[in-house]
Amino acid sequence: MAPGTLYAYFKLCFLVYSIINTINPSKTTLADCLISSNGIISSRLAGKLRYLDSREDEQIRGITMKSSAISLHFEKGDEEYLINLIDSPGHVDFSSEVSTAVRLCDGCIIVVDAVEGVCPQTQAVLRQAWLENIRPVLVINKIDRLIVELKFTPQEAYMHLKNILEQVNAVTGTLFTSKVLEERAEKETEIASDSAPGDQIYDWSAGLEDTDDSHLYFSPDHGNVVFASAIDGWGFGIEHFAKLYSQKMGIKPAVLLKTLWGDYYLNTKAKKIMKGDQSKGKKPLFVQLVLDNIWSLYESVMKRDKEKIEKIVTSLGLKIGPRESRHADPKVHLNAICSQWLPISEAVLSMVCNKLPSPLDITAERVEKLMCVGARTFDSLPPETQELKSAFLKCSSEVTAPVIVFVSKMFPVDAKTLPQNKPRWGMVPFVISLEMRTDFASFIVAVFLPSACHVGLSTAW
Repeated sequence: MAPGTLYAYFKLCFLVYSIINTINPSKTTLADCLISSNGIISSRLAGKLRYLDSREDEQIRGITMKSSAISLHFEKGDEEYLINLIDSPGHVDFSSEVSTAVRLCDGCIIVVDAVEGVCPQTQAVLRQAWLENIRPVLVINKIDRLIVELKFTPQEAYMHLKNILEQVNAVTGTLFTSKVLEERAEKETEIASDSAPGDQIYDWSAGLEDTDDSHLYFSPDHGNVVFASAIDGWGFGIEHFAKLYSQKMGIKPAVLLKTLWGDYYLNTKAKKIMKGDQSKGKKPLFVQLVLDNIWSLYESVMKRDKEKIEKIVTSLGLKIGPRESRHADPKVHLNAICSQWLPISEAVLSMVCNKLPSPLDITAERVEKLMCVGARTFDSLPPETQELKSAFLKCSSEVTAPVIVFVSKMFPVDAKTLPQNKPRWGMVPFVISLEMRTDFASFIVAVFLPSACHVGLSTAW
């Protein structure tokens, strides 16, 4: 690391829905794409290797069963980031793995299938993220299926994607409303207990009128949504096209960022962006400037229109090797073009660095929640333990700073499965998943302890 270089550290996990008894590899395919950006695996193997599905039964069944972690390096301009990624299972049968991973994270990525939309497991992971008070971002994956399988037009795809976003935001809105109403009920109880007998207090407000919840929702113009096809290696946020078209059209990027998604269209005669596309029968700006181009590329490659493909590749300034362009499978050629034009790793990791907080930004409320077990309150902890709160918030690397270890999961392991083949102390050991926070970083470690050591083990050392 060069002197003076700023490293921002994040820990996040993939949260994804799945359909019961259905194999859905979109999340792990996305993880493969992010891993290939670090040169750990070949980009050609992304989606096929399923790198983080390291267990034999995971590879055989084609689903993630245990959480796996990996560290990724990402450069954005002059800044460098270290992202600790946890790929957690999406199947409902392994939801305990998701709960454990969420507790270790500072943010999460929700992956939704563009065809299936919001499912019960999507709602479950959104609720888990809400309860753990971690910030989510959204990836709408498998958009290629709208083109190749469902044969949607760009306009139909736009309306479908818009409906998915509304469904996800409806779940978020329900969670927010429940929280506000619970707080209001608690406040009313306190007022009723303090008021004199016979006093009547009428408050017709629901507590939602003065509360700003705009930051909670997913919207492409907020930069917390990425549209992607992990299997074809592409993904984008609308800020990418806002920068691209601002140079061509002479419109400020900030204006395009606000109008690329929503009820806006381009008036070519007046050379202005205007509101009310549906009422005037116009194409939305997102369809006209984004989806039409992607649909045109897919159509050209699938039909093997060489002249049009060469024109597109030249206009985008890409270099496609003869191996990919002559391959019998048009998907290989398509992947080579899309992964250079709209690299999915760039879109997702940029969103993570821009929108998800670093460990230094952890809230005091979340620290207190992590340090307490069950229904125990922070004020009931010993004074020595309460003093660790400030150290938790600072993530200091000083020699005098305490090391804080968070026990996220504990489970028994057969002694025969250990590397040494037998217990060190002649007792059945346990494996504990831990998180250590120090020097802006979060690390996951495994510690082997005998069962006798459980007495006196606390969440903060």
